[in-house]
Amino acid sequence: MHPFRHAETQPEKPAIVMGGSGETLTYAGLEARSNRMAQLFRHLGLKRGDTVAYFLLNGIDYLPLCWAAQRSGLIFTCISTKLTADEAGYIVRDCGAKLLVASAELGAVARELPAVPNRLAVGGAIDGFTPLEDALAPHPETRIADESPGRDMLYSSGTTGRPKGVIGPLPEGPIDQPDPLLMLVTNLYGFGPDTIYLSPAPLYHAAPLRYCMAVHRAGGTVIVMEKFDAERFLALIERHRVTHSQVVPTMFVRMLKLPEDVRRRYDLSSIRAIIHAAAPCPIEVKERMIEWLGPRIYEYYSATEGAGFTAIGPEEWLRKKGSVGKALLGEIRIVDEQGNLLPPGREGRIYFHGGPPVQYHNDPQKTAEVTGPHGTTFGDIGYVDEDGYLFLTDRASYMIISGGVNVYPQETENVLIMHPKVADVAVIGVPDEELGEAVKAVVQPRDWADAGPELAAELIAYCRARLSPIKCPKSVDFDPELPRHDTGKLYKRLLKERYWPRKTERAA
Repeated sequence: MHPFRHAETQPEKPAIVMGGSGETLTYAGLEARSNRMAQLFRHLGLKRGDTVAYFLLNGIDYLPLCWAAQRSGLIFTCISTKLTADEAGYIVRDCGAKLLVASAELGAVARELPAVPNRLAVGGAIDGFTPLEDALAPHPETRIADESPGRDMLYSSGTTGRPKGVIGPLPEGPIDQPDPLLMLVTNLYGFGPDTIYLSPAPLYHAAPLRYCMAVHRAGGTVIVMEKFDAERFLALIERHRVTHSQVVPTMFVRMLKLPEDVRRRYDLSSIRAIIHAAAPCPIEVKERMIEWLGPRIYEYYSATEGAGFTAIGPEEWLRKKGSVGKALLGEIRIVDEQGNLLPPGREGRIYFHGGPPVQYHNDPQKTAEVTGPHGTTFGDIGYVDEDGYLFLTDRASYMIISGGVNVYPQETENVLIMHPKVADVAVIGVPDEELGEAVKAVVQPRDWADAGPELAAELIAYCRARLSPIKCPKSVDFDPELPRHDTGKLYKRLLKERYWPRKTERAA
């Protein structure tokens, strides 16, 4: 379905509620707002197949802007707000945006972005931008005459290099044609008109954006957090009787490190499913979440590219701890460095065969690098067991070769993150004359006052008590905040560049 259908049948039902401010948009309001925006797009000369770029913080207008583009046959590119002017400017140029919409709070960066034919500011003024409200003022709330379905073109997070735009053909037909994602989340997680979905992550990322739009297609209510905070997340579940949410493992960790009395303070009984993805979840973290919330933790593995998809429910996971499930889209193939298929239990690069084709915008070389006779790879390493369950090891680009031994740092990170004095951690390889690469942990301590040699020694000993010495850090550095994407992914290339200043290409 489409939100305009729900605007007809339940106009006063909340479609969007901002978690912090409480600002609310009903389905009637969402319909009116997105129609006025679509009218504005046509007034600006935007036609089917054109691209618009959104450089926005989470706010009440984010999803209406996306629905306006969707019903106008436009391609909408949502840009990470954590990027520099150079990084965001690359995306604006590469996607060919004919309109840029930016939050006033991001004006310092937005002013430096490449010139585009049309620029609009949300929530205040930006030099050289027209305020959105001024631009909307003359336009009616009626639907444009030439509606057609648009789609997103989102860029990979760029954790190992320049981000890549994932593009596919524009859909044909009516704007309310059946949506495959809605059908998937309905079957897996029970999405429906009674869904109250809490979205704690930035809407520029693929999963939060697409899941929120799926909830609108189902006729549910989306609660959008302006920014994730562990206790506020729990409070919003209680306040709004949230039924579903999607998080990343770092959010689990932050919730688990809340004081016990805080975690027990809130009524979370309304939750039916908390879904997680985006990064591997340490087994102990997930065990503790299930112990706390019961069998309501669901996991999937996919990527912005959408070439494959696995899923696993809580009861299954308790039988196959550490797995991300069986394939629901594409056939999983595990391949060695020579391109040979590997049997169950053997680690190799993960491919999905037979799924939807992947194409990167303006980058046939990158497209060729991730596709081949075995299908498409997201760049991850893992194995499949005898029952067809997939287990992730790490990203191929993060592998450390120390003394001729391949070390995948995810396992080490999973151990260190559970230390009570650790808020976040990254494990990387650094130059070593004897070993080629040595394992180093870069740690964000919960209390910066703890940073120093004593904690470093304590963490190394803690790791050695749980893992083989080759997997444990030889040294520990401390950082007040790691360069982690709000979606949970770590920009390891930025850390590696500190230690491999002349080997950036190798590190990427």
